[in-house]
Amino acid sequence: MMNQQPLLYFTPNNVDLQEDECAEQIFHIYSEKQDESMLISVPFFLQVIKESGLRENDHRLMSVTKSLKSYLTEDRTGYINLQTFKTCVMDRIFFLRRALQGDFIIPDFLRFTSKLDSLYNEAKLIDDGQLSDYIPQLKRVLPSKWGVAICTVDGQRYSIGDCKDKWCLQSCCKCVNYAMILDECGEDVVHKFIGQEPSGRRYHDMSMSAEGKPYNAMINQGGIMACALMKTNMRPADRFTHAWDRYKQAAGYEHIGFDLPTFLSEKEIGYRNYALAYHMFGKKAFPPGTDLNEVLDLYFQLCSVEVTCESGSLIAATLANGGVCPTTEEKVFDEIAVRDTLSVMNSCGMSDYTGRFAFEVGLPAKSGIGGGILMVIPNVMGICTWSPLIDGHSNSVRGVNFCKRLVEEFNFHYYDSLIQNTEKIDPRLSAEYVYGLKCSRILTAAASGDLSALKRYSQCDNMEAIDYDQRTALHVAAAEGHYNVVKYLLNVCKVNPCPKDRWGHTPVDDAQKFGHPDIEVLLKRCCVINEEVLNEKLQLENHL
Repeated sequence: MMNQQPLLYFTPNNVDLQEDECAEQIFHIYSEKQDESMLISVPFFLQVIKESGLRENDHRLMSVTKSLKSYLTEDRTGYINLQTFKTCVMDRIFFLRRALQGDFIIPDFLRFTSKLDSLYNEAKLIDDGQLSDYIPQLKRVLPSKWGVAICTVDGQRYSIGDCKDKWCLQSCCKCVNYAMILDECGEDVVHKFIGQEPSGRRYHDMSMSAEGKPYNAMINQGGIMACALMKTNMRPADRFTHAWDRYKQAAGYEHIGFDLPTFLSEKEIGYRNYALAYHMFGKKAFPPGTDLNEVLDLYFQLCSVEVTCESGSLIAATLANGGVCPTTEEKVFDEIAVRDTLSVMNSCGMSDYTGRFAFEVGLPAKSGIGGGILMVIPNVMGICTWSPLIDGHSNSVRGVNFCKRLVEEFNFHYYDSLIQNTEKIDPRLSAEYVYGLKCSRILTAAASGDLSALKRYSQCDNMEAIDYDQRTALHVAAAEGHYNVVKYLLNVCKVNPCPKDRWGHTPVDDAQKFGHPDIEVLLKRCCVINEEVLNEKLQLENHL
C-alpha cells in the first residue's frame, strides 16, 4: 500500500476557483519535473484517487479514468502535461477536488479501512453456526465463504474476502421491496395492509396483529403482502421486470442477477410461505382481487434475486443516502419512504434478535436466511456482509459479529453521541480536526477554570496538547490565575511543569507577568523537582 498523500487544501479565498484555476492547482501539487518540464504521472494520480476511496468504475469518474488511461498505452510514457491533464479531468474537476482535499464523509479512508481488515479477519476465525436447510441450494454453499463490502454516501468503496461471490438476497429483499411500495403506493395505502410493530416472534410465524394484518414488512407475512401491493396493474412478467429495474437502479447498475434453481426450489417446497399466504387470504387481509399464485411467484422471485457484497453495499448505501444512489447520483426512492423503511429495519429487521441487535449495534439492518446482512449508517454508509453460517435466529454469525465489533471500534451506534468521553474513533473527523477539537476544549476549560471538565478530558485526552502557538493548558491556567487547575495538571496529570511556547515563555513566566505569586511558587517548586528527577535519570544512564 502506498503512503497516503497529503490532503489537498484550498484557502478560503480560493473556494470559488474557476475550473481552469482549480485544475492548475491540482496539477502543480501532484506534478514532478521530467526533462525540464512539469508533468504528472498518470499511474500515480490514479492511485491518489483510489486512496480517497473512489474506484475506477465509478460512474462519476468513468470519463476521467478512460481519458487518463489512454496515456498508459505502450507507445506513451504515462506522463502528461498541464494542458492534457486539463482535457482529461475538466468534466469532473470539482468532484476530484473534494476527493483530494479529504472532503468526503470518511476523510482518512485508508486508516478506516485498515481497521476494517482487522475486524474482517477476526470474524473469519469464527466457525460457529450452521448452513440453512430451508431449501437444498442454501445447504450446498461452502461454509467458509465470508465477504464484506462498504459504500459511503460519497461513493467511497471497500471490499474484502468473497465480496464478488453471487448469493441470493432471500429476506434481505424485504427492505428494498418495502421502500419500493412506500415510494410508489404511499404510506397510507401500504400501512392499511402492513403494520409497523415488532412481532417478537420468528420471521415465519403465523400470528397476525390485532388489526388482522402482518405485524411488519420485514417478516415473511409482511414480505408476501408487500408483493401483493406492487404494481397491481401490471402483468406478472412486467411486475417482476419493474422490480428488477428498481433493484438495478439501487445497486448503481452493478451486479443484480437471478438464481433460477433457488426460485424453483422456493416454489416447490416453500410450504411455510404457502401456509402464511393462505392464512392471510382466509383472514381477508389481502387487497380485493389479489391473485395469490401471482403474489407468491413474485415473492419467491424477489427472494431469489442475486447480488454480491459489493452490489449489496450499494443498495444499503442508497438507503443511507436518503434514496439517492451514491455512484450514479440517481434518485431511486423518496426520502420519506427511506426514513420509514429504516425505522422498521431498526425495530424489526433481524428476526427475533432485533431488540438485542438494536441494543448492541444501534443501527438499522436486515438479515436473510442465506447469510446476508444489509446494514445502514444513515448519512454515512451502507454495509453488506455475507457468510452462510447462521445462528438460531437465522442471522449470519460472522455478519453479526462484524457489526458488533464495528460499533465497538467506531462511534456509529445511534446513541454514541450522548457519550462525551469515549475511546471510540469517529472516522468522519480527520485526525487534524480531532486533535484541534481536543486541544481547544482542554485550553478553553483551563482558561475558564473549569476543573470538572478537565477531569473528564483527562480520562482520554493528552493534557499536554499544544495549540498553534505551542501553548499548553498549564500556560493558560497560570496566566488566568486558576490555582486549583494548575495544581491538578501538575499533581494528577503529571504534565511537564516547564514547557516553552513559540516565544520561549514558560508557565512560570506567565504567572509572573500576570501577577499570580502563589502559582509562581508552585510552578517553580515543581520545575526544581522535575530538574532533579531528570538529572538523576541522566546520571543513571551514564552509569549504565
